[in-house]
Amino acid sequence: GSGGREHALAVALARSPKVAKVICCPGNGGTAVEGGKILNAEGVNGKQDNDTVIGLVKRVNASMVVVGPEQPLVDGLVDTLAIQCPSVRAFGPTKAGAELEASKAFTKDFFQEYDIPTAKYRNFTNVDDALAYVESLDENDRQVVKASGLAAGKGVLLPATKAETIEAVKEIMSDRAFGSAGDTCVIESFMTGPEASCLAFCDGKTAVLMPAAQDHKRALDNDEGLNTGGMGAYAPAPCVTPALQKEIEAMCIKTVEKMAERGTPYVGCLYAGVMLTPNGPSMLEYNCRFGDPETQVVLPLLETDLYEVMIACCDGKLDTVDVRFKENTCAATVVCAAQGYPETYPKGMEITGLNDANSMSGVKVYHAGTKLDENGVSRCSGGRVLAVTGMGSTLSEGLGASYKAVKAINFIGDNKESLMHFRTDIAKGAIGKKLRIGVLGSTRGTALIPVIEACASGTLHAEIVAVVSNKKDALIVQKGRALGVTVTTKFISSKGLSREQYDAECTATLVGAGVEFVVLVGYMRILSKQFCDFWAGRCINVHPSLLPKHAGGMDLAVHQAAIDAGDKESGCTIHQVTEEVDGGPIEVQKVVKIDAGETAESLKGKVQPLEGPAFVEAIQKYCGKPVISYADAGVSIDAGNELVEVIKPACKSTIRPGCDADLGGFGGLFDLAAAGYDSNNTVLISATDGVGTKLCIAQATKKHDFVGIDLVAMCVNDLIVAGGEPLFFLDYYATGKLEVEEAAAVVRGIAEGCRQAGCGLIGGETAEMPSMYAPGDYDLAGFSVGAVARDKILPSGVGAGDVLLGLTSSGIHSNGFSLVRKLLKKENLSFDSPCPWDSNTPSIADSLLTPTQIYVKCCLPLLKNECLNAMAHITGGGLLENLPRSLPKNVVAEITGHPPLPSVFKWMQKASGLDDTELLRTFNCGIGMVLIVKKDKVDETKKLLASAGEEIIDLGVLVSGEGEQVVMKSKLV
Repeated sequence: GSGGREHALAVALARSPKVAKVICCPGNGGTAVEGGKILNAEGVNGKQDNDTVIGLVKRVNASMVVVGPEQPLVDGLVDTLAIQCPSVRAFGPTKAGAELEASKAFTKDFFQEYDIPTAKYRNFTNVDDALAYVESLDENDRQVVKASGLAAGKGVLLPATKAETIEAVKEIMSDRAFGSAGDTCVIESFMTGPEASCLAFCDGKTAVLMPAAQDHKRALDNDEGLNTGGMGAYAPAPCVTPALQKEIEAMCIKTVEKMAERGTPYVGCLYAGVMLTPNGPSMLEYNCRFGDPETQVVLPLLETDLYEVMIACCDGKLDTVDVRFKENTCAATVVCAAQGYPETYPKGMEITGLNDANSMSGVKVYHAGTKLDENGVSRCSGGRVLAVTGMGSTLSEGLGASYKAVKAINFIGDNKESLMHFRTDIAKGAIGKKLRIGVLGSTRGTALIPVIEACASGTLHAEIVAVVSNKKDALIVQKGRALGVTVTTKFISSKGLSREQYDAECTATLVGAGVEFVVLVGYMRILSKQFCDFWAGRCINVHPSLLPKHAGGMDLAVHQAAIDAGDKESGCTIHQVTEEVDGGPIEVQKVVKIDAGETAESLKGKVQPLEGPAFVEAIQKYCGKPVISYADAGVSIDAGNELVEVIKPACKSTIRPGCDADLGGFGGLFDLAAAGYDSNNTVLISATDGVGTKLCIAQATKKHDFVGIDLVAMCVNDLIVAGGEPLFFLDYYATGKLEVEEAAAVVRGIAEGCRQAGCGLIGGETAEMPSMYAPGDYDLAGFSVGAVARDKILPSGVGAGDVLLGLTSSGIHSNGFSLVRKLLKKENLSFDSPCPWDSNTPSIADSLLTPTQIYVKCCLPLLKNECLNAMAHITGGGLLENLPRSLPKNVVAEITGHPPLPSVFKWMQKASGLDDTELLRTFNCGIGMVLIVKKDKVDETKKLLASAGEEIIDLGVLVSGEGEQVVMKSKLV
């Protein structure tokens, strides 16, 4: 391709460390000077036909072809590639898949066959039949008339009257304004609502939807003028709520599944044009490629490696890639066109200001209709010349960056006149969008009526988008349904749910509807801390008194309290909702006079009519303000709560005397006496550690089940070396984005480690920090506490004559992985490669992720029987660095019986070239724990270890001496 879309694709692909070169065929003036990995194809003379592309692929030995425009796809480029270049991946659908764009008639029939919502339609191949159908329609039944085939985005006509519809049919079918594209004409009912461009990655089996975008087709401001290829776009589109996003994604997935069932699997980008009608999303059409200019705002938001996503799509493995987009980031692009576009326009103008624009923060200028002249000057060569994309934390910020850059650019004609045109109102509607209100209520909802009226009249720049009740027959539910099908109206039963669980259900419904602000109208439930924290500063309630007076009461009891107190005035208070009932900051108060002889009923009659107007006044304060939640900052409170519920059973399974392994408190408790310890004669031992870069392998392969065991092992193995019994464990899990199942797998591993160590998992902390960790990354820290009798602390009495026994390791354990990963890269191996040192293990990752051995249960009997003088946990630094930590001065460990190197360490030594000494200082080399045994307790020790199933190594002996405290008397073999 040669447009702005292809420039954006090239830039995104070039970001991948796995991509060496991106060749654009034919490319444009922007891709010609982009530099780095990006260059234009040589010798193609501006062509992009199938023969040219196939020849180029063979000439440059390309590994993947990414198709930008639709025509090569419709012409069967992917099919030809499969035959002539079978080893080359192609990101794009086959000719059969591209039929979804090539024929609007085919696609409309597809929608109908598979119950995908779309407008009522008819397909015609005979002009007389089409005209007769139009004549039969009601005068007010507005239609859209489309040329079924490819018409460069111009084949959709929008007549306003029946007479205009007749002329549109003639234009397409009789006058052949779009050539053969109009051989079949589609006439469909006109739909109303916002339109969204929804692009999806597809792998022939499923689809993943990208953030929805909205574009501006008309040439002039206020959506006036002729249709164009697109004058600007922005993403994410605020009108596509999370719930709508899921609904549209489900339609795309269904499409891919049904295409596969038809024997025409769809691979590539599926571009759904969606109308958000009052009855829900409805498909307008499909395109078989990325949109332009939508690509210029969607791909800059992509956080995952685009090349990896495309590889997964081509290989049918999209479900193995975590496709993520930047959170709290928006993009807007403004198209700079030649004056006169889309009609007659000049070419050849010099483009100035490109360097200044591209150097601005958050800005990228994508080229479309540009070329370089013989002097290297960028000049206009098309109608849409540039797409200037700006990014920011808000849409306003991104749009501001874009327009600032546009002002630096100009197209200079021969007479030095400016010949550049752009729209000045891109995303105007989205930036001025209404505040989205959600309502929770349990009663009639009388106070909601003034809010509904204020929204309808425009007094409030807001709209009610959700009404939720805990009462199935509450009249407020009827009021919600009366607002129309676009309003989410739902009864949520609290049966069997805790307060926190119920509130989480409510929050999920509100968030799914895109709610930004919550109003409680007669809501008869106490809210949980989690709900209050999530909606802090964005949730209001009404109380029928002048707070802080008479807080905590309800209805008539409050009014009676005001009368009984002798108050001269009462009224209502709109306040922010906090965990303290009726204790949040006051927003609005309305006052009435309490007359002599006032009753609770009469006072209520005065106060209640003021509640609705008070709500309107309070909401007015928030309209137009940027609303920023914890979720907007990338932190999901709901996900954290869900994780706690998911991992509770695993934690409960680690119960032991002294703790109950329950979660949810501020701290974990442990009772030493219940565990059998005399506090007067007990010393507590603590140990902390992590898993290190072994986590990189777990994250890369999405195998998280065992690193939790590693975490526990690294702590409790250190702890037992002091002679103590591990009592309890706490973990710290930090991530950029909390994925509940991923975190739960880690914690289940931690619980398994605790069971192996006999300690209780009594608590932990989960920290979601988007600005600290990249998506998909997490880190772990563990903290273990144990106890030992004061007179049993190790090391003790270590001296010459003590015997060294070794306990075998289960593998590399959790140290040395930075070197391991470097060696794999050197040997051109991936984590998924077959394991070169163990043919019985499916992959390298499966071998490396073998969890660290936990030595607690086999060593506790040795401590109880007082067999040991000391122990040494062999971690980072290996045998040579860790064993001396347990030895006194003037004592030397002579290693006379080091076992043969396990195959994994032999491979590491060969790949690294390390000598024996450096290898022993880097890895455990097969020994995970060294026991320093009293010489008269050796036989007993071996017997106890054998009964525990441990493999025992006669490692050596301690002798008197100076200098190096570990002397290797045996060679590594």
